[in-house]
Amino acid sequence: MSDPAETAPKPEAKPAAKSDAKPAPKPAAKPAPKPAKSAAKPAAQLLPKPRPPAPPARRQRRHWGILFSFLILVLAPLGVAAYYLWTQAQDQYASSVAFTVRREEAPSAVDLLGGLSNLSSASSSDSDVLFEFIQSHELVRKIDDRLGLRDLYSAPFASDPVFALVPEASIEELLDYWRRMVRISYAPGTGLIEVQVLSFDADSAKRIAEEIFAASSEMINALSAIAREDAMRYAREELNAALDQLSAARQALTAFRSRNQIVNPDADIQVQMGLLGSLQQMLGRELIDYDLLRETAREDDPRVVQAERRIAAIRERIREERLKFGSGGSQEETGDYAEVVAEFERLTVEREFAENKYTSALSNFDAAQANAQRQSRYLAAFVRPTLAESAEYPRRELILGLVAMVLFGSWCILVLVYYSLRDRR
Repeated sequence: MSDPAETAPKPEAKPAAKSDAKPAPKPAAKPAPKPAKSAAKPAAQLLPKPRPPAPPARRQRRHWGILFSFLILVLAPLGVAAYYLWTQAQDQYASSVAFTVRREEAPSAVDLLGGLSNLSSASSSDSDVLFEFIQSHELVRKIDDRLGLRDLYSAPFASDPVFALVPEASIEELLDYWRRMVRISYAPGTGLIEVQVLSFDADSAKRIAEEIFAASSEMINALSAIAREDAMRYAREELNAALDQLSAARQALTAFRSRNQIVNPDADIQVQMGLLGSLQQMLGRELIDYDLLRETAREDDPRVVQAERRIAAIRERIREERLKFGSGGSQEETGDYAEVVAEFERLTVEREFAENKYTSALSNFDAAQANAQRQSRYLAAFVRPTLAESAEYPRRELILGLVAMVLFGSWCILVLVYYSLRDRR
């Protein structure tokens, strides 16, 4: 009996299990999330699928080619350059000299009053000329004749063909090499010039620097002499012209005196004027005597006739004397005092003008001569040619660094060109 009782509630337990299973699908039947899933699907479909990770890089054939090109194009030439610089390149010694052009000139009165003294002033124009002269063909040839530049600079050519001069070089090649070995620093504002001379031994570098300074001094002295000579030549020419003019004026006046037999027409005129005045007085007295005589004597009286003759003679003499002065009519004789005096005054004015001109020219000549003696232009060295104790050139580290930069830059450009061409295929 117990068995059926125990078995009776079993079928009642089944519905309970069913009731427990029924509420389970309620949370799964939510309608809201379904549209979200449907909307998210298109966005997910638009995104690209991630690629699989790249395999680790492996050395390929081109990598070995690039490495080999680096060895050939960069390291090998760099090694050759380093070997040449430290084993073959000869040491170069530097000698320096520095100078400037000075002009000593006594100040004028205007400069002293205005405070514009130019004592010891540098001439920038002379420095410009000197700067070009040091690099000129003339100086190179002159120093080559004195020291033998070709032999000095081509001596180490067998072991150092890069930095040495080619034997039996032409003057043009020597000039180009000179501009490499002689370095000039010039400050236009101050007129200071510094020259650095390189050579393969210290003594020759110093000797070349001394020759540069000596030749430059000769150049400046020549310019100074030319300037003084020009100033003196102009003053001398002016003085000679004034002297010639004065001599011509004096000769003309002397010829005038010889031709007219008159030393001073002014004095002669005074004499003639005195004579004319005396004749006038004499004529006046004779006229008075004649009038008195006519009152007491007859017309046929010999005294009246004699008085008339004296009066006529005096009047004729007065007329002739007046003709000499050019006031009584024309006269073709050379004794016309008006013309004589006019010519004398003209010649006198010309002589006085020539004398004044000569005096002025003589003063200018004396001033130019004094100025030329007072003014001097010279080359002043504030750094004498130095004698090097150790070689400063060639600067091997700097040259090697520049070579490395150029080689590496060229190699990088070639690699970039190679990869750009490869990517276009």
